[in-house]
Amino acid sequence: MSRITSILRSHEERLLQAWLREQGARGVRGGMVRDNELRAQAQEMLHLLADALDKGTPGDRSDAAAYAPLRELLAGLSRTRGSQGFSPTETVRFVLSLKRPLLALAAEESGGDKAALFDDVNHLNLLLDELGIFTSEVHQKSREEVIRRQQSEMLELSTPVVKLWDGVLALPLIGTLDSQRTSVVMETLLQRIVETNSSVAIIDITGVPTVDTLVAQHLLKTVAAARLMGAECIVSGVRPQIAQTIVHLGVDLTNIVTKATLADAFAVALRHLELVVTKKSA
Repeated sequence: MSRITSILRSHEERLLQAWLREQGARGVRGGMVRDNELRAQAQEMLHLLADALDKGTPGDRSDAAAYAPLRELLAGLSRTRGSQGFSPTETVRFVLSLKRPLLALAAEESGGDKAALFDDVNHLNLLLDELGIFTSEVHQKSREEVIRRQQSEMLELSTPVVKLWDGVLALPLIGTLDSQRTSVVMETLLQRIVETNSSVAIIDITGVPTVDTLVAQHLLKTVAAARLMGAECIVSGVRPQIAQTIVHLGVDLTNIVTKATLADAFAVALRHLELVVTKKSA
């Protein structure tokens, strides 16, 4: 690959300009990456590619040790592009758009030696394709990590534990309860019970659209865990439809205090603490 290395070093500026034009036409949405930033990324890739071809041996794949710095650059670029909102296709095109200008220069420099040109083109195509696949994989993994982190943050935000009174906590639930969310709910509630030394916890399910056997079991587990921590649980927000569903499912909630509204549950909690709310006299 000495011919390709020579082109990368001796025709760097010409190749860089042609590559940037190719990216503008095919790979990069205007305004998402500054021109000077895109130029610096492309120039660094050309340098690392030339170094890898110099240090490597003929027939090396892109996962060879010589290409480690180049792969590291592309991995960082893929993660950055993913956070900037680029699609996997747009990220891959940063690498693949180098093919046309580089192969055009290789054809000029071949001097009619078609056999040598074929070998260079074949190796270069394979190499850039592998690097393109690598950037796509890194991009996809980084997007999945962002999604998982956002889901975790949303779970934490969707399970706030509110202190209504000294010794009284409220946990308003909104949306569907599944195993993962139940685990977060239970952990958050138990932690707050310990922190506030509360003896009553109100679990409000007004925002839970439907209650099936699985949701009921999750509620029972949460109540049981809270009782082990010394706190009595009250379930509020039991609408007529939910009450009928629980009866039809045969779920036993007889050992749990249930109320139709959060206000009713709060009143029960105050009585449990032997507190009375009175109206201020005129």
